[in-house]
Amino acid sequence: MKRWARFIIHRLFYLCVTLWIIITITFFLMNFLPGTPYQDQSRLTAVQVVQLNAKYGLDKPLGHRYITYLLNLAKGDLGISLQFSDQPVSLLLKTRAGPSIQLGLEAALFGTFAGIILGALAAMKHNTWVDSFCSIFAIAGRSVPNFVFAVLLQSVFAIGLRLLPIGLWNDGFRSTILPALALSVSPMADAARFVRAEMIEILSSDYAELARAKGLSEIQVVIRHGLRNALIPLITITGPMTVSLMTGSLVVENIFAVPGIGEQFTKSILSNDYSTIMAVTILFSAMLLTILLITDILYQLIDPRVRVGVPQ
Repeated sequence: MKRWARFIIHRLFYLCVTLWIIITITFFLMNFLPGTPYQDQSRLTAVQVVQLNAKYGLDKPLGHRYITYLLNLAKGDLGISLQFSDQPVSLLLKTRAGPSIQLGLEAALFGTFAGIILGALAAMKHNTWVDSFCSIFAIAGRSVPNFVFAVLLQSVFAIGLRLLPIGLWNDGFRSTILPALALSVSPMADAARFVRAEMIEILSSDYAELARAKGLSEIQVVIRHGLRNALIPLITITGPMTVSLMTGSLVVENIFAVPGIGEQFTKSILSNDYSTIMAVTILFSAMLLTILLITDILYQLIDPRVRVGVPQ
């Protein structure tokens, strides 16, 4: 247990350092953006701009503002949004991040598990029509944008069959099904492609043949030997992919009228809303780094060959 604790503490230390570097780079780059965060600046006089800069601390030296931001961040203060009528950024994230995270998790879970099943079937039925179908689906899933699937799902299940709501976020879980399915196509295709490639090699290996010679059925060989080894490369892409989905897809969110974080982030960049830009960047980075930490731990649990400095 002590080795596991040291391993996790070591990873957490690098996580914090990486997050601090990201915050620092983003803060200084953000302040070099042209323009100001004030709406309708053309209607403001020079005196009004000076007064607003003094009110929000933008008249202070950049180094002073950086230190102040870090101190406020340590207290949990993300600042206020100049784009949304001086609302606290933490409140905006609370209301906007929830739908995007929920959709991302649903899409990642469904897409990954469905992709694993498709990849395993393709490997078991190698060079058959099942394998060809899964390969075509994987190519289409990566080539066709998710908003095309979103419109298609709306046309079939919302307009045609009238089984699910066409959009909005006011019908509970039913409102999440279509946008989550649209977002899940890409991870499903990636998972199917990776699992198929790995399992074709694994199922033709010597230890798989030995397992068959011992009397194990093909399903037992796939579950006991194939899937566990095939999950190693899949975990590598699943973490960042999940975070990308959780931060929301702007186009899909707009199609289904989902009040997610994607639209807010885009508007904050266009309007130089410094506090919102920083908050969303920190949220995305923290989620990504946390997922990567979990991925490292899963590596240690799934594959003993990569265990370094942890109990065997």
